[in-house]
Amino acid sequence: MNAFNVAEYMQSVGSQAREASTFMARADAATRNKALRALAALLRTNTESLQADNAKDLERATAAGLPAPMVDRLKLTPKIIETVAQGCEQLAAMPDIIGEISGLKQQPSGIRVGQMRVPIGVFGMIYESRPNVTIEAASLSIKSGNACVLRGGSEAIDSNKALARLVQQALAEAGFPAEGVQLVQTTDREAVGQLITMPQFVDVIIPRGGKGLIERISRDAKVPVIKHLDGNCHVYVDDPCDIAMAVKVTDNAKTQKYSPCNAIEGLLVARGVAKEFLPKIGAVFAAKGVEMRCDEESRAILATVNGANLKAATEQDWYEEYLAPIISIKVVDGLDAAIAHINRYSSHHTDAIITRDHMHSQRFLREVDSASVMVNTSPRFADGFEFGLGAEIGISTDKFHARGPVGIEGLTSLKWVVLGDGEIRT
Repeated sequence: MNAFNVAEYMQSVGSQAREASTFMARADAATRNKALRALAALLRTNTESLQADNAKDLERATAAGLPAPMVDRLKLTPKIIETVAQGCEQLAAMPDIIGEISGLKQQPSGIRVGQMRVPIGVFGMIYESRPNVTIEAASLSIKSGNACVLRGGSEAIDSNKALARLVQQALAEAGFPAEGVQLVQTTDREAVGQLITMPQFVDVIIPRGGKGLIERISRDAKVPVIKHLDGNCHVYVDDPCDIAMAVKVTDNAKTQKYSPCNAIEGLLVARGVAKEFLPKIGAVFAAKGVEMRCDEESRAILATVNGANLKAATEQDWYEEYLAPIISIKVVDGLDAAIAHINRYSSHHTDAIITRDHMHSQRFLREVDSASVMVNTSPRFADGFEFGLGAEIGISTDKFHARGPVGIEGLTSLKWVVLGDGEIRT
């Protein structure tokens, strides 16, 4: 497609999305839930054919020499398909919030004033690699009464097209227009440039991918953007803490999967527990082949661990999102130093404290300026599905409108409603 045809095509997609959004918004909860359950059933019955389409993407990615974490993100395993099917069912089972009126209060004039939750209208989703995002975005779009335009990465085009066909089939079964959820069918990058500059058709853009993609969209968009740039997450091991718990949680937070944005990249350890804790977690990391980039104090302690792959940390390491078996490690004086380090270097995504001190945990929750803050558990839980949102469309590290995992509420807005009985202003 040349640029002119891409522009024409995207105008058509946007126009159809805007028209479909009227139908999506006025449908009742039962109809939206019917579409979600139909989609879950279609995903399960088409698992084999979805994997066949996914295999084409995996083969192409491997041949192109994509890094292993990128190839891993492309996979549509039966477990991943079942997880997104469950996400659809979880959303269908959740209460409907569209049209809900809150805070209705009688005013001295006699009018009653409140706020109603309504769909945003049309959102555009631009994402890389993970094809399961197609279903997460589509299902949240259906539940929240929005239309959406999805633009996945070129590396997942066959998987995304197959998933989008199932979404449109589920919409049709429930009586919705198929254009309620559209996947951009071209891999031409100009399609992204068009999508982010169509405020007449698109109300918000949600990018989900690498830093380069999100920076470009944030810079060029003429439509509001919900975004996060990095996932530089931390675990802080406090003094006092349960050392066995700290080892278990830190291990999970780093090594359960290296590629997600909620895997930790930084480990901070209070000096009072460093000599007991670091050799234990160091042995775990050594056994799993995790490279440790350390400050001087942690490196001296970890030098006793057999097989430890130790390097001196640079200033840049404290900012880094590795998405790989690499972690930065620093010994800190205590809670104040840990909070200061996180607020300076983290990406304000997800950070956790492991502690036995209730006051320390409460200060950490209040003072760490991140979208999700955790006590005595793994940052890997920072996920819409795990938070009980049914699914998520992404993580937002913005502070306006939506923050943290963005589920149904993050895809809605509030409008003021005023109920009267003939009152007039004097």
